[in-house]
Formats: sequence, C-alpha cells, structure tokens
Amino acid sequence: MIELCTCDVTYDLRVEADIGADAIWCNKCLCNFEITYVPISNKLRSELVEWISKYGEWIDWANDGIVPNGIELEEVHNKQGLKLTEKVKKELEGKYKVSFKPSTFAKRHENKELY
Repeated sequence: MIELCTCDVTYDLRVEADIGADAIWCNKCLCNFEITYVPISNKLRSELVEWISKYGEWIDWANDGIVPNGIELEEVHNKQGLKLTEKVKKELEGKYKVSFKPSTFAKRHENKELY
C-alpha cells in the first residue's frame, strides 16, 4: 500500500520531477510520496531517484533563466521521464493508473522572454 495522502487512499499516480521531491505523486491531491513506499522494484526506484536528481540541469539558478540548450536538456529529461513512467505503469499494471507530467520550465521561460 502507498503512503496515505489527503485522498486517504489513491490509485491514481503521476510521475513528475521537481526539486526536493520524489518522483511519484498522487494525481488528485498532488501529495508527493516517499519513493520507498511505492510498490515498485528497487531497480526502477533507483532509476527514478537518478532521473529526479538531474531535474533542473537546464535552469540557470543564479540568473533565474535557462542555460544554453536548456530547452533541449529539458526535452531529453522529459523523454527519459516518459520511459520511466512506462516502466512504472508496467510494474503497477492492474493496481494503479499512472500518468506523466513533463517539465515545462524552459519552454515557459523562453515564451516569457519573447514578450
């Protein structure tokens, strides 16, 4: 069973990367689950931890912007996240609905600079 969230029990999960958070979220109340409570293999858990540790490599934190090639770096990160989501779906098939929320920071930042 997954750690309780404000939904009490949820079977609707989302894979999403963010700073200081684990990769699995309740897709209803947006509670972030501690990855150790998610019933997936240790190998997949390690892959998700590695993936999330690279979140934000496209962000220029000092200048509140994006690094050169930031959009491409974010796209690569999102593609990897989508592949990992498919693995999570496979391992939790029949138990949980799993979706993916890609990062949009670099694209949003680029669009903001256009105006």
